[in-house]
Parts: sequence; C-alpha cells; structure tokens
Amino acid sequence: MAPKKNFALRLDPKLYEVLERWANDEFRSVNGHIEYLLREAASRAGRLPGPRPSSASDRSSKEASPETEPEAGEPGTEE
Repeated sequence: MAPKKNFALRLDPKLYEVLERWANDEFRSVNGHIEYLLREAASRAGRLPGPRPSSASDRSSKEASPETEPEAGEPGTEE
C-alpha cells in the first residue's frame, strides 16, 4: 500500500465538533472519517476508478418513465 499524503487541514471548530461526534458514532478517528467521507463523495461523483455506487436519487430518476409528447391532434397540442 502506498504511503498516505500528509497535509494541513483547517476547519471551523464547530464543524470539527460535528465531525468528531460523527466519527465516534461510526467508530472511526476524525482523520479516518474525513477520508471516508471524501472517498464516498469522490466515488459518487465518478471521480474514483471502479464501479460507481448508485444512489436513491439515481435509481428514482431511472425508474421514472420518460414523459412522452402528445401526438398531433391530441389535447394539449397546437396545430
């Protein structure tokens, strides 16, 4: 495994507190949780190689039937 890149990250103290509580809920370190959140976001955005996980919003838009335009002569059309 390649070594991890180190860099400084400045966060608003209130945001850090939120992340700290969230990380504790998920049994992760704050650093590990930030990395997890960034990886998930990059994956959903299609920025990471590999299969892209589907989200509920992706499924609902694909499951919805496309709108069809009315045929000529049907109500709602102009002739």
